[in-house]
Amino acid sequence: MSRFISPSTAALKPYTPGEQPRVTQYIKLNTNESPYPPSPRVREAIDALAYEDLRLYPDPDVTGLRDAIAAARGISQERVFVGGGSDEILGYAFMAFFERGDTVVFPDVTYGFYPVHAQVCGLEVRTLPLRGDFSLEPSDYYGAPGHIVLANPNAPTGIALPPARLEDILRANPDRLIIVDEAYTDFSPQNTARPLLDLYDNLLITRTFSKAYGLAGMRIGCALGEPGLISALNCVKYAFNPYNLDRVSIAVGTAAVSDTDYLQRTVDMILATRDWFVPELEAMGFSVLPSAANFVFVRHATLKGAYIYDKLRENGILVRIFAYPERISDHLRVSIGTDGDMRRVTDILKSIVK
Repeated sequence: MSRFISPSTAALKPYTPGEQPRVTQYIKLNTNESPYPPSPRVREAIDALAYEDLRLYPDPDVTGLRDAIAAARGISQERVFVGGGSDEILGYAFMAFFERGDTVVFPDVTYGFYPVHAQVCGLEVRTLPLRGDFSLEPSDYYGAPGHIVLANPNAPTGIALPPARLEDILRANPDRLIIVDEAYTDFSPQNTARPLLDLYDNLLITRTFSKAYGLAGMRIGCALGEPGLISALNCVKYAFNPYNLDRVSIAVGTAAVSDTDYLQRTVDMILATRDWFVPELEAMGFSVLPSAANFVFVRHATLKGAYIYDKLRENGILVRIFAYPERISDHLRVSIGTDGDMRRVTDILKSIVK
């Protein structure tokens, strides 16, 4: 380790992303990517890009993409922020709204980036345990000791909290910022907190293009909130990287947002596959949490999660296993692939549990 590294960096426990294999023989179900390509309009947008224009900086205000998102969500452009994936936006939000030493509150089982952002920003972390069935009890967050970050649907459990219960948390914490990470809400749009934006100024919603839009390789995300929150995010952005989205990402994101029919068809196919896959798992002795996302969180009645993970990997199938916290160490998160992918997974699992 370099003698110039800062003590805070030396103590940092960074986020561990899902494995990205350099070979292609795996069925990759470990990072919740879409099994389908993005909209054909994305290819058209890429083809229409002027090669010569790549010498020019992109629009720092990302006006075209923000306009498209605003139109799709039924809000004004001044309530939309765009960044390099929702992870970047969450990092900006932690810097924009939390002071060093503040407390941030989130569940004990949730997205692993939240504690990393908190550590980078020098925040105190307060985790509240999910119930035994991994559901979130809103009353646990009434009068919270700090600002709140909630993934909805939650990751890695896939369980969603209805908007009415989110509103209970907002109403009970008028002086706390509530960040709702909606990375997977395209798969359960009835659970979006979007209608609550018109009622609460302490709500910030983050979204990603990596899942339902099939654009994980482009790193595009957005945040929705009242103009003051968006202005603060822009302040942090312009302090770090004014041109945080390149010309290709802006064109691709704008094209993807415009094709609502393709988005819906893709989501419907993924949900249909998930719905037949779950009973197959249950018939093999797996317990499956109710998923509102493009993945399932499962545990076998008798076999260890690590054993199943290793056997799947030996057979060319990657899923996600979590060593922490201990209460989920025997669970596996399985992304939903194509019907063909999931039939192969089903066949391999049957041979494993047999």
